[in-house]
Amino acid sequence: MISYRHHVVSLVAVFLALAVGVALGGGPLSEIGRSDAAPTSSETKAQARDTRAAAGYGDEFAAASAATLYGNRLDKHSVSILTMPGADGDVVSALGAQIEEAGGRVAGTYDVQPALADPSEKSLVDTLGSQLMTQLDSDAVADDASTYDRAGQLIGLAMASADAPAADSEAIRQSMAAAELLNSPADAQPAGLVLVVLGDDTDDAILSGLVTGLADEATGVVVAGDASSATATGDLHGLRTEPVADQVATVDGCDTPLGQVTSVLALARALTVQGGSFGASGSDGAVPLG
Repeated sequence: MISYRHHVVSLVAVFLALAVGVALGGGPLSEIGRSDAAPTSSETKAQARDTRAAAGYGDEFAAASAATLYGNRLDKHSVSILTMPGADGDVVSALGAQIEEAGGRVAGTYDVQPALADPSEKSLVDTLGSQLMTQLDSDAVADDASTYDRAGQLIGLAMASADAPAADSEAIRQSMAAAELLNSPADAQPAGLVLVVLGDDTDDAILSGLVTGLADEATGVVVAGDASSATATGDLHGLRTEPVADQVATVDGCDTPLGQVTSVLALARALTVQGGSFGASGSDGAVPLG
């Protein structure tokens, strides 16, 4: 039986898809009324107003209906946020507020430092990873993991795995902080869900490796980026072509209220279903319907 929430989500998906289509000039009415004549200045201004209104409608609709869409599905669930270098602090705060709106709790925000995302610092990352492997009691990190897969697994143990010994998690956090690779919250606690917020461009192999390692340790991972991250040269576009895309959900447009709501819906979905590509450029639709 289809629930009321599913009706609401289906409707919002239709409306938001229309809004996105109009905003991008590709809506179902985009060809109606066009002529070969160039638009006048007043027509251009009117089109710009319509585009802004359509985009604003999608954001307002998402913000107003967020609580209904969430249905408190993150109740009793904690989320760790991992920010990549250059992530917008205001966007991170807005995402945290939406997690709470869905009934969840932000267990802590971890900040990847530039050195961890710098290809020239690979030797440092590899050496620290090898040292930690010999120190930890846990055998959760694969012996044959590549440099950044291993780094992602270690971060996952530190922020997402409830099975990791507390001493191991603390050792990882302290060692990565000392090496200026990762900043952790003082009161860090494990959370099964992880939200990765993209920022500046990151090397594709590094991002893919870190996310792959995280996915090995967390219950669910969602990677969110702004609209530009989904373009041909953007981080999210590249990640969506990697094998790890079957393990983690991706959402573009997280710099908007619509994208922020979609990101939290993806987190709720990740409790039971991994993978999925959502947002204006998502191949699986504007919003997660499951």
